Amino acid sequence: MTGPTSDAILARMMALHPKIIDLTLDRMWRLLDALGNPQNALPPVIHIAGTNGKGSTQAMIRAGLEAAGKRVHAYTSPHLARFHERIRLAGALIDEDALTEVLDECYAANGGGSITYFEITTAAALLAFSRTPADYTLLEVGLGGRLDATNVIDDPALCVITPVSVDHQQYLGETLAQIAGEKAGIIKRRVPCIVGPQEEAGLEVIEAQAARLGAPLLACGQHWHVGREGGRMVYQDENGLLDLPLPNLPGAHQVMNAGAALAVLRHLGMNEMACEAAVTRAYWPARMQRLRQGPLVAIAGDADLWLDGGHNPAAGEAIAAHLAEGSARPTYLICGMLNTKDIGGYLRPLAAHAKMLHAVSIPGEAATLSAAETASAARAVGMEATESPDVATALADIVRQDPHARILICGSLYLAGAVLRENS
Repeated sequence: MTGPTSDAILARMMALHPKIIDLTLDRMWRLLDALGNPQNALPPVIHIAGTNGKGSTQAMIRAGLEAAGKRVHAYTSPHLARFHERIRLAGALIDEDALTEVLDECYAANGGGSITYFEITTAAALLAFSRTPADYTLLEVGLGGRLDATNVIDDPALCVITPVSVDHQQYLGETLAQIAGEKAGIIKRRVPCIVGPQEEAGLEVIEAQAARLGAPLLACGQHWHVGREGGRMVYQDENGLLDLPLPNLPGAHQVMNAGAALAVLRHLGMNEMACEAAVTRAYWPARMQRLRQGPLVAIAGDADLWLDGGHNPAAGEAIAAHLAEGSARPTYLICGMLNTKDIGGYLRPLAAHAKMLHAVSIPGEAATLSAAETASAARAVGMEATESPDVATALADIVRQDPHARILICGSLYLAGAVLRENS
């Protein structure tokens, strides 16, 4: 390949719009039309929105479908280490040649028009999906739902809304009901929608939108139930009961995500083998991921090293619940966050479970909170906190003080991506 690399084309795409986020579908429709409307030539689409759990739920659905012998496209964002992670073609990450081809084609078709990075790269994913045979397409919303660049599928096979909580208020609204309204924007007329556990204010909005569109809802607590019993996961719906292992993705919240994935698989007619694979074979990095090898693990020595990219108050609650169930080892946090996030809301539930927080800035991110700002926010919620110049230094300081600590690097997917690159 003698032309520009995917990285070079992606860098050019960053300059096509002055804002990173600008929610509207007008530019997307224009580009898709210029490309021949590839969104109309996709394998059956399962469209997934929500505040928390979208990626984990998608990973479990994919694991179940693939165990049933299905070829599955999957689109997710943001990526952690390489852009290629966003586009999975029939089970494999898109290769460099295929990615460069669709990016170059989208860049040319756009004709220099104003379009955001997420919009044009989403169009590239849809173009790639349209050209590769598969049985299903799993399409994860980037932000919101109603005006998200993925919301261009007129007739998906199924919609999924994972738990909705307060996040991205500057784009989606200040109240839970407003945010749920944006997420419910993916619901399509007469298309079934699987709904994960919701707060009442959010569920009311989702139910009202579904009623307006005649879309059947399959809601947690009404049409399907999931929980833990005797160290197992029990799922029940109108088709009967499943007694399964607990999800291999750690955390009590993953039981609920697994429930939504199982509801999808059962609706699609998958068997019990596929359902068990969904909860035992899913892989989703930076969601309470245990790091087991690499340069940072070498620094950690005998300490347990974990990585999580959750970044809103609901994620803080989920991590706190997981830490409460863990070992008696003292927990140390290495935390970096973006300045667009509710850092107090995220850290408050963690305060009771962390012995100390080492604050870092996220490398290469203009919107990062400084280490000093993160440390100050931690102290404000009752944590002991200090500042570190980088993750490696924080790790070394922690293990020098407590060689057998449990260490969690957390606060942002962007920090998680930097850690995975550094640890590769």
